[in-house]
Amino acid sequence: MQSFKKGVILVLTLWFTTTISYGGNKDEQGYKFELIKEIPHTSIKNQFQSGTCWSFAGMSFFETEMLRMGKPEVDLSEMFEVSLCYRDKAKKYVRMQGKLNFSAGGELFDDLYIATKYGLVPESAFPGIKYNEEKHVHGEMDEVLLKMAEAVVEAKSKKLTSVWGIAINNTIDAYLGVLPEKFEYQGKSYTPKSFASDYCGINGNDYVQITSFNHHPFYESFSLEVADNWLWSQFYNVPLDELQQIVDYSLQNGYSVLWAADVSDKGFATSIKGIAVVPDKTLKDMSNAEIAKWDSLSEKEKEATYYKFDKPGKERDITQEVRQEAFDNLETTDDHAMHLIGLAKDQNGTLYYKVKNSWGNYNQFKGYFYASQPYLRYKTTAIMVNKASIPEAIRKKLNL
Repeated sequence: MQSFKKGVILVLTLWFTTTISYGGNKDEQGYKFELIKEIPHTSIKNQFQSGTCWSFAGMSFFETEMLRMGKPEVDLSEMFEVSLCYRDKAKKYVRMQGKLNFSAGGELFDDLYIATKYGLVPESAFPGIKYNEEKHVHGEMDEVLLKMAEAVVEAKSKKLTSVWGIAINNTIDAYLGVLPEKFEYQGKSYTPKSFASDYCGINGNDYVQITSFNHHPFYESFSLEVADNWLWSQFYNVPLDELQQIVDYSLQNGYSVLWAADVSDKGFATSIKGIAVVPDKTLKDMSNAEIAKWDSLSEKEKEATYYKFDKPGKERDITQEVRQEAFDNLETTDDHAMHLIGLAKDQNGTLYYKVKNSWGNYNQFKGYFYASQPYLRYKTTAIMVNKASIPEAIRKKLNL
């Protein structure tokens, strides 16, 4: 998924008290959240101007898994994963003669793929910035790499040279740095593979991707049809109610959840309210008179009325069919990867998920937001969880 999306800004609502609120007067206006469960996790990071949400969310997930296992807190390098994914993606792009999405985006499984095949490194061993910026700015690198890969595919010679891959890898090195073969960390020497296994304790066999779509059989796995699934990785398919059960059970039992979702919906009001919700009434639910009145409003007036969100209200009932229709119609697309690290309730007792984002501490909410259950049911494209966090009855159905 691509995470740096024009016109979309995420925000979180985090206050260092038990109750979190926004936008209210002394009455019940505004959203007021009370934390039910918060899983120990590492600090907010900033992907800045890069489409690498999948790596930032994935490293946050691994860091949190380490804390859950009683291991030391560590800041893992996101760009180590990005560098290696780009290298392997280039090889596949050429093998597919350019019929593959070659971009900065990725899927949840990419994190596990790199950790298992190549390992992990701390941020100190590979910061991943070799250009004159303090934060990640990837627009130029992304475009250069794409043009190079396209040139290889479109070359008029009858066969490829033996050095095109070296040229692409050297370009990645120029922007992100040369990958470390060995490094020192806290007085010990590691390779990326030994750091992942011995220090981090991340075992690829412990994790699975799960989704919920009825164009494939439930309780079987399939390759999710989204552009950034370049590895054609497999997702277990479960009914929507069971997807929600897995998320709830995981968080209630101390396991965080790696979350991929669509963030282009107008209910994703995180820039102002720190929330992601699904308004109860859509245009197709309105009467002709209501639609005529709606159409007469300017875009600014529409934003100020329909998407006002001045207090918690009724949200849409999201069924398997509603969810499927949005995916089939491209209303739900694979936009952004985030990290679910807690549960909260609003002043009406409605449940929300506390979400850790990767866009830095750039506002009063410090980089988190709260997503409602309907939003999770509607806009989730996939999750990744530890197998141990899946309810036993569902695990049996999946033969896990």
